[in-house]
Amino acid sequence: MDFELPEELRLLREAAARFTTRELFPHEPLVIRREAERGYTDMPLLPPELEKEILAKARTAGLVGLEVPEGYGGAGASMLAKCVVTEQLKHSILFPFGFPPNFPDVFMLLESCKGGQIDKYLKPFLRGETQSCIAITEPGAGADASAIQMRAQRQNGKWVLNGTKIFITHARYADFMIVVTVTDPAKGARGGMTTFLLDAKQRGISVPSAYPMIGDYQPYEVRFDNVEASDDQVLGEVGQAFVPLQGRLGLRRMEIAATCVGLASRCLKMMIEQAKLRKTFGAPLAERQAVQWWIADSYREIELTRLALYKLAWDLDQKNDTRRDASMVKVQATEMVAAVVDRAMQLFGGMGMSKALPLEFISRVTRIYRIVEGPSEVHRWVVARDLLKNGLPY
Repeated sequence: MDFELPEELRLLREAAARFTTRELFPHEPLVIRREAERGYTDMPLLPPELEKEILAKARTAGLVGLEVPEGYGGAGASMLAKCVVTEQLKHSILFPFGFPPNFPDVFMLLESCKGGQIDKYLKPFLRGETQSCIAITEPGAGADASAIQMRAQRQNGKWVLNGTKIFITHARYADFMIVVTVTDPAKGARGGMTTFLLDAKQRGISVPSAYPMIGDYQPYEVRFDNVEASDDQVLGEVGQAFVPLQGRLGLRRMEIAATCVGLASRCLKMMIEQAKLRKTFGAPLAERQAVQWWIADSYREIELTRLALYKLAWDLDQKNDTRRDASMVKVQATEMVAAVVDRAMQLFGGMGMSKALPLEFISRVTRIYRIVEGPSEVHRWVVARDLLKNGLPY
């Protein structure tokens, strides 16, 4: 059992760390200011031209399309490599969902696209030329994807889709949508759910409103009014949406955990520097036992989370069943980062609450991770249900 990263991953980690320091950190004040000014609008936190410039530099640095197979022009990197790079890039608050293409959608589309979908949707997406969004959540179906009600009915040789999706990220800017529907209510999640690939400008699709949210999260409502889809727009097999969907959600949970480890590590580094510099009552904060415990506990929690995260990535690379442990790692990571950033804000005092530092931004950004891709309570239930059914894995 070797706990040391291979040399190629260490070099990749160093490259990602350099890129973050040189290309991302300098733009953080702009992002913080634009987020404060955005209010109820959906103004992007990075000006489009600046985002395009940064992405071009990231592509040159080999940090874009890591997970895309070599046959499609990518690096074909492992899940562990993806974790290592994400962790370093997420020392910064820029690019909340990482660089394109959208990581979990890569594998869902690779697994399920067929025929003309490969040239029309998959290849441009993997090249970073188009943007996807996935429409799952509904007013009555959040953590429980099996409760989806949006219907796709067969009429005159076509599928007709009707329903409303909410909290859909990138919906207003996506080129195409991955839409999960019910095609057989009697079967539900066991053979009655079907996924469609729809062009975002297709007749009957509208994005009427955005939801002003905490932090940098900016989702939308999407309505489908008698949207017609052909058989060629069925992603995968009719009735078989649930298994690929669960696989996709598991990948996002890993990515969220890597993001939390990165942001928490940034907070810990800031705490260590501040503890050495700041004096109170004639002594550095570093000599205060409470501060020492904050630093020690934060390091302990980050390291334990990182080990569990890397083990999850390794299991994914080995094609092992990761449903239970993906839930465990997501709970651990999202609750860990909340504790770490709270300690950092306490250590910095008034400045920790100000927009002069990224801490208050990080605290709001990471709060939503305990909700999206399944709330902590549901993931605890998943872990407990698996253990009660199958026992311990050792």
